[in-house]
Amino acid sequence: MISRRGLIAVTLALAIKPLTVRAQQPERIARIGLLLSNSRTFHLTHVEAFRQGLRERGYLEGRNIVIEYRYGDGKLDRLPKLAAELVGLNVDLIVTSGTPPTRAAQQATRSIPIVMTLVGNPIDSGSARSARRCTSWA
Repeated sequence: MISRRGLIAVTLALAIKPLTVRAQQPERIARIGLLLSNSRTFHLTHVEAFRQGLRERGYLEGRNIVIEYRYGDGKLDRLPKLAAELVGLNVDLIVTSGTPPTRAAQQATRSIPIVMTLVGNPIDSGSARSARRCTSWA
């Protein structure tokens, strides 16, 4: 017959075992696509703020996230190709800033979530179908 201490020890061992196995698995690295209409220099301040916000939430570039940067360099006709590249890289999420990059991302995919910023009125611009899924931080 097993003692109460023995039962507790066995129960703890069984409960801890899955945690140690899970801890040994490599952490999944999320891939974020960042699609911007202008040059890297133009967006430098905003990109650094974005990266800082990710760091504050525990997301470290090269460690548990990879950011794929695509810049249109002011040539809006390049955005569809750049959006298609991000889709081809199988990113988990696309972040856009402004209406043209958002439209390009929406035309490139229906399955990858798109987070848009600086889109004046997402419903009027056609970037969102309803306000239900729009969130704004002021």
